[in-house]
Amino acid sequence: MHMSDGLINAPVSVIFAGVAVAGLAAALVGARRDLDDRTAPMAGLVAAFVFATQMLNFPILPGVSGHLLGGALAAILVGPWVGALCVGIVLAVQALVFADGGLTALGANVTNMALIGVAAGFGTAMLLRPLAARGRTGLMIVCFVAAFVNTVVASAGFILQFALGGDAAFSLGAVAGSVLGLHCLIGIGEGVITALTVGAVAAARPDLVHLLRGRSAPLELRDAPVATPKESTA
Repeated sequence: MHMSDGLINAPVSVIFAGVAVAGLAAALVGARRDLDDRTAPMAGLVAAFVFATQMLNFPILPGVSGHLLGGALAAILVGPWVGALCVGIVLAVQALVFADGGLTALGANVTNMALIGVAAGFGTAMLLRPLAARGRTGLMIVCFVAAFVNTVVASAGFILQFALGGDAAFSLGAVAGSVLGLHCLIGIGEGVITALTVGAVAAARPDLVHLLRGRSAPLELRDAPVATPKESTA
């Protein structure tokens, strides 16, 4: 979700701008370990895909728009550090070039989508990683759940920011209900798109999916073996 200028007050905006800068700085350090000849081109493709999907948005509240986030997709394909940088760069370009999201709210938007959303999506995917290693269907289920969690948790970050520095004229309960309810629906769509996209990449090049690569050795994207009846002995 994108927030416009003035939706949260200046002190809260400054606080989350600092959080965003610190988080992206940490991601930049972590990304140095993950970037290689395979990850770098994929990161560019992921950023372009996230940029395109985020440009399709619709209003939720005055000054707030809803759209696909892409954090879980990015983290699953290129890792959480590079994924956070991809989403952060996309948000900065949208705010600076296309006026999509306010400049004073950029820190809050980056915190929600590039930091909180990516962390929640990738954390969920890691918890379900054994299922992803069982086959393409398992991987797609993991991607769907991770993308759904990413979307809902990122929207909860906005609710926290609004509670800290939002306009008191709006009821926090009404804002929370609208944002969470609509982002549950968005999460379903994001889950489907993430599952189909990652599933297609894994079918052709499973080595390009960060989630399927272990620190020491890559995971195998295998199907569960089919049990065969044992021969009876007389």
